[in-house]
Amino acid sequence: MREAMTGGCQCGRIRYAATIEDGDEAYLCHCKMCRRATGAAATAFVNLARDRLHWLVEPDWYRSSPIALRPFCATCGTPLGFAFADGEGNIDLTLGSFDDPTRFKPVRNYASESILPAWQDTSHLPGMRSDENAGVTQRWMDSLGRLPD
Repeated sequence: MREAMTGGCQCGRIRYAATIEDGDEAYLCHCKMCRRATGAAATAFVNLARDRLHWLVEPDWYRSSPIALRPFCATCGTPLGFAFADGEGNIDLTLGSFDDPTRFKPVRNYASESILPAWQDTSHLPGMRSDENAGVTQRWMDSLGRLPD
């Protein structure tokens, strides 16, 4: 099944449209470069053919290594993906940059030699809803008059 999906950065300056197919894989990358690039314990990506991605506003790009480029928003700093610098192969988009990432389920861990074991399964930890944090809730109410989406 094909599905048109949209996404972009936190501030809304960079937007994209992607055609997602059933074979497109979502996965977690545990490599140290992705950890540094995103500030996360692991980076969730969706891998798709470059020709099924259309940037509505072209992102900023930086060369993160001799073989890779990463799209991002220079205004808000949102990391948007990973692509090989030679222009070959697919592109990875960060899962969190999709407007609605609920369709995706991870199918593998990549760079498993770098997994941070304490962060691999956090399902046993207690949960807290963001609206239960009185200090944050009050800041949003004072700023916007409502909680963000």
